[in-house]
Amino acid sequence: MFLQACLNGARRPPEHPAIPVSPGQVAADVLAVAAAGAESIHVHVKDEDGADTLAAAPLARVLSAARACAPRLPIGTTTGAWAVPDPARRVAAIRCWTAQPDFASVNWHEDGADDVAKALLDQDVEIEAGLWHPAAVGNWSKSPVRERCSRILLEIPDGPGTDETVAIARQLLTLIEHATGDRIPVLLHGEGTSCWPALREAVRLGLPTRIGLEDSLVLPDGNSTPDNAALVRAARRMIEAAPSRPDERTRTAHVSPSTRGTGMRP
Repeated sequence: MFLQACLNGARRPPEHPAIPVSPGQVAADVLAVAAAGAESIHVHVKDEDGADTLAAAPLARVLSAARACAPRLPIGTTTGAWAVPDPARRVAAIRCWTAQPDFASVNWHEDGADDVAKALLDQDVEIEAGLWHPAAVGNWSKSPVRERCSRILLEIPDGPGTDETVAIARQLLTLIEHATGDRIPVLLHGEGTSCWPALREAVRLGLPTRIGLEDSLVLPDGNSTPDNAALVRAARRMIEAAPSRPDERTRTAHVSPSTRGTGMRP
């Protein structure tokens, strides 16, 4: 079952001592989570103050460091509006990238999502469609680039408990199925209080999922996690303990790793 590691999110170092910020820290975490069982990486690139940035130079440094130590592991990033609120400037930033991630998430509740997605496709960057609530599913279902998305990133927000998390997940999965059937794989995950309940539901359903310090600072038992690798190991144990499902969609869950600068084919 496909497991992605989300290394840092919009978090800053004061939130947890193991939040990776520099290219070297990201590279070290990539190695650690890959050894723990992660099959894909989602990372937010940071500026000198630890804030998210879409700037070309910091992105290139992070990608170079990560790919140097794990050239076959797909590396993705965010295009979140909190990094660059103006949609036109966000598109312009993407078009200035000199090194491209393998994939990037686009949040369809944000203004300009279609234009951001088109800019990524023009750069040969695959798209994770970030869908956080029913309105976002509605926006995405009408998007002209909907069928060109490689994966749906179905996110349950922080706040709900276990039962509510499962109910929200089922509601959104039903809406997505009505919109597109099962043609596009769905990665189900949560944040904060919904993180581990959403991951357990993903495991139960045989869906791709993710874990990392972006989504949770604690292990399933509620204790603080020492790092990203410990979270990935905990998630992998859950996956391995679950009954196998013949209908798991992991065959189509993967975004192919980039061959840019590696000299290798995936």
